[in-house]
Amino acid sequence: MTGNEWRRAVVLGGSIAGLLASRALSETYDEVVVVDRDELTGLPEPRKGVPQGRHVHGILARGQQILEEYFPGITGQLEESGAVTGDVAGNVRWIMDGVAMSKGDSGLLAVSVSRPTLEAHVRRRVRALPNVEFLDHREVVGLRFAPGARQVTGVRTVERGGSGDASVLPADLVVDALGRGSRVPRWLRHHGWPTVPEERTQVGLTYTTRHYRVGPEPSPGDLSVDIVATPDHPRGAICARIDGGRQIVTAYGILGDVPPTDPEGFLDFLKSLSSPEVYEAMVDREPLDAPVSYRFPASLRRRYERMTRLPAGLLAVGDAVCSFNPTYGQGMTVAALGSLVLRAHTAGGSLPDPLAYFRDLAHEAVDEAWRQALSNDLGFPGVEGDRTPEILADQEYIGRILEAAQRNGDVAAAYARVIGLVDPPEALRTPEVRAALGAG
Repeated sequence: MTGNEWRRAVVLGGSIAGLLASRALSETYDEVVVVDRDELTGLPEPRKGVPQGRHVHGILARGQQILEEYFPGITGQLEESGAVTGDVAGNVRWIMDGVAMSKGDSGLLAVSVSRPTLEAHVRRRVRALPNVEFLDHREVVGLRFAPGARQVTGVRTVERGGSGDASVLPADLVVDALGRGSRVPRWLRHHGWPTVPEERTQVGLTYTTRHYRVGPEPSPGDLSVDIVATPDHPRGAICARIDGGRQIVTAYGILGDVPPTDPEGFLDFLKSLSSPEVYEAMVDREPLDAPVSYRFPASLRRRYERMTRLPAGLLAVGDAVCSFNPTYGQGMTVAALGSLVLRAHTAGGSLPDPLAYFRDLAHEAVDEAWRQALSNDLGFPGVEGDRTPEILADQEYIGRILEAAQRNGDVAAAYARVIGLVDPPEALRTPEVRAALGAG
């Protein structure tokens, strides 16, 4: 590494956030070590460390762009593995309160693929990097600090399931990609650092998933049908074509409404949605497995950017910073955006300033996605939170956008670009869009 004294970065967690962080760090560090408690094979199989991996996943349009930038040709490789692609506004059927949005041409690519297959392809590309090493079957049990605890200088790990003593893995930089369950904030408190502020939005979400053999219905030519939960119809489902000749159906309810895991109850839940399309398509379709559920109690944001001091040598990305209501599909894309911030802050070769990094992470990767998710969540009367005038105004305006999108494909495409985190929210207030709302 020319003119750079920093040699090794250690990434805690080998999921999508950790893999993309490793890709970013590989441009600067001599050695990048990815530590994970699972066995990180190249096979597209669900992992114990990703219990939500069996359910529907979406990478938003901006996330797909970043993947292609990091790993040229990966979209084509995913298609060769069976992923289904199309325009995010022209080949996705969005249904709200029983009414479908108009089709439009967003110019953005949607990639419908199972989480294990996507992760396997990204992991394979990261493994091919000559300065990246994977250390799996290892559990991180603590941080190592320099005297005075002002700088993190490594991590303590134990073999998963083993009874031996912890070993120290030295590092010039440690990146926490351990997800919402990360114990890093606790370890910081133990070493005398202030508590990281947190915000939670209790959504009481449960989603239940079943896979079926692929068929032409519902909505031939579309890669997915998304029946969106709304305050008037607070149940939803996504039916998507994915790799393996399968369709994945994920049904979800909020605030304790649980889609059943028995086959008959699962179909009854689909039948109760605001549109019958998914139920009618699946009622006689051949299932490939039994329904399985996953509970997501609350969206969680750790406000590292509000800290006044943090140790050098420690950063965080992905769900370790912000874990979103998964029905909005934002998590992997925000992790990808965060990896770009990480790349920028490590590009100079010197040890990054953690306070500056977390401020930029909030501004460039998290704030807009969190604003969208919070506004949507607080649209449901049972979700507790501060409905500020700004949120109420946003909800009213987005309601008008969605109503116009039912009859105007250009508005639908503009909306898809904003929620895909490609265009800023101001793109929904152009004279053309406002004219379509009757507010020009």
